[in-house]
Amino acid sequence: MTVSGKMAAWAAGLRYEDIAPEAIAAAKRFLFDSVGCAYGGLLQHDCKIALEVLEETAGPGPASVIGTGKRMDPVSAALANALLIRVLDYNDIYWKQDPSHPSDIIPAAMSAAARAGGTGRDLLLGIVLAYEFEQRLCEASFPGIREIGWHHATLTAAVSPIVAGRLLGLSAEQIQHAIGISASRHLTGGSVTAGKLTMMKNTVDPMATQSGVFAALLAEKGYTGPEHVLDGKEGFSHVLKTDWRWDIVTEGLGQSWRILQCGMKAFPTEALTHAPMSAVLDLVKTHDLAPDDVVKVRIRSLARAADILADPSKYDPQNKETADHSLPYVVAACIADRRVTPEQFTPAKIQDPVIRAQLRKIEVVADPEIEAAFPALQKVHVTIETADGRALVRTLDYPKGDPRNPMTDAELTEKFDALATPVMSPERLKGAKEAIWAVERLGRAEALMESLVCDRCTLRS
Repeated sequence: MTVSGKMAAWAAGLRYEDIAPEAIAAAKRFLFDSVGCAYGGLLQHDCKIALEVLEETAGPGPASVIGTGKRMDPVSAALANALLIRVLDYNDIYWKQDPSHPSDIIPAAMSAAARAGGTGRDLLLGIVLAYEFEQRLCEASFPGIREIGWHHATLTAAVSPIVAGRLLGLSAEQIQHAIGISASRHLTGGSVTAGKLTMMKNTVDPMATQSGVFAALLAEKGYTGPEHVLDGKEGFSHVLKTDWRWDIVTEGLGQSWRILQCGMKAFPTEALTHAPMSAVLDLVKTHDLAPDDVVKVRIRSLARAADILADPSKYDPQNKETADHSLPYVVAACIADRRVTPEQFTPAKIQDPVIRAQLRKIEVVADPEIEAAFPALQKVHVTIETADGRALVRTLDYPKGDPRNPMTDAELTEKFDALATPVMSPERLKGAKEAIWAVERLGRAEALMESLVCDRCTLRS
């Protein structure tokens, strides 16, 4: 049996009762975090453009867009919701060989559950499936496909049809065809996260989720796709020239749950910025450093952090997409503002002279020892040289939000409230949070979406 066949067979047979309680609890936490990110996304220019286009192109249907109450076809709703979750770069993060954001696939479960009349338990099952296979695919390529120029949306295109297909009630054979349909036409280049960034940085993975829902609907009607798309002739292992260890994707399924190994983001920035930011913030706050106190910041980190996050374009960011992937910019914001939230990525803030004055102080150097410890550790070594001649040092092995240093429920709620308050009244916010935490008791998954409608959002229908 091919790899896609094994994945499809296990997914088709998975029941809610088979999933460990701790994995269900984690799925609810990631759902909660993702909805919060989506509320923040409602105010972003990218999403306003996309929703305006979908007003013109999307068909009527049973699936809802988070926060707006708008209903449309499942394929369009999957794109809209995934973009809302992804756009701030504030949702979850997993990085083993390849990076990914499995929560980008949650909208595939939302759309398919709406189409099939699924329950809250069905939605949670779909979320667990999304994390299981997205994370396993991230682990299977040595080196990761990002290292040879491909984006992880390539992997999402193979996982999202599994999630959508399972919640649509497809057979194992149909799910396998859906994998072939989506993955065979959605290989994504890494250019979207290299150099000067654009809105596509946050859009390619939502498009891969959209692709999976469309593929599952095609497969439901009898459309076929290549069974060998991953491990056969001219499949992933043939054309993406790395060492693929497919046993990682299929061995031990159901014996443990990958969702328990995924991290959350304490900052709305690229994942490899988090450990340096945590270290800098700790030094700045502990020693009460003002911007003028800082002469130099030396960051020893991964080679890819120095290459992707500190290239020349990152020392002069002109838009949000480049700024939130700029290690110099986010460290400068830590020094100037002592925090990094979505407020630090407005056009005015990106041009803030106090932040801009810090950029030239920041030096990022690749460290072979730190490279050797990755991905087991996301180690960073930071030295801040001060105007009075001190050298302040902080070393971290992993940032806040890592499973070894998880965000507490209180911290998660604080993040959710900060993102949702601009678009929701206190009463509506309370109801939305209660609905998410009780999602497994819902007889209709779509009832959750109805509870998430905002009352302070201009996009609400």
